[in-house]
Amino acid sequence: MDEIRRRTAIESLQGVVARSRRASVVAFHSSFIRGEDGRDKPPLTKLIQGGRGGGVRLKQFLCITLIATRSPHAIKDPYAPMYWARLLALDPEHGPRRASDGLKWLSTNGYIELTPRKGNLPAVQLMDPKTGKGFVRPVRDFVEVPLGLWSRGWIIDLSATGLALLFALLHARGPHRSPRYIPPATKELYGLSVDTWTRATHELIDANLLQVDRTPQGGKFNFRRMRNTYLIRDEALAESV
Repeated sequence: MDEIRRRTAIESLQGVVARSRRASVVAFHSSFIRGEDGRDKPPLTKLIQGGRGGGVRLKQFLCITLIATRSPHAIKDPYAPMYWARLLALDPEHGPRRASDGLKWLSTNGYIELTPRKGNLPAVQLMDPKTGKGFVRPVRDFVEVPLGLWSRGWIIDLSATGLALLFALLHARGPHRSPRYIPPATKELYGLSVDTWTRATHELIDANLLQVDRTPQGGKFNFRRMRNTYLIRDEALAESV
């Protein structure tokens, strides 16, 4: 990624975070991240696995969720494709078209609703992709994602699968901040293959967002196996350094 384009994108993202007036986190309902069983893929996984362009549309959806803070969670001044390209550090030649394609996919698949407006960009309404209805801010069973994901540029630095795994790990740890072991049955609920989980784990480790250790699991009188435990580096996700 071009470093000048990256710095420009981070400055734009910081402006978007400031305009959102959020205090420290963005809440995502658990149903967006985790399925009910291994066969029921959650909306997050469907989004990135729904064909070409998954990374762009995932990042667009995350930004729209950041921006649409108040009920009815609509965006009064939607971003033009050129601005989306700058916000996500896409190349200026093909980025606007990729941004337009991403919004169309999100609309077609029930993540947002686009309402045409004569002489203006379509209005954007945030939807709940699990229910197909208008988005409602979760009051329980949700995951808090720190604003640093946007303001520190992680949303553009990480791949789609890296972001998906980060959301899964934030969900799996719950209120705990200590290293957590995630059983295979729990991993299946996030809809990520074993290979994807492994590649994304290495990506988060390389980005210094994740620490993975081998920790003995089992009771005092049971056979204790060494298993991977995951520790998110929260300081790297904080809004400011």
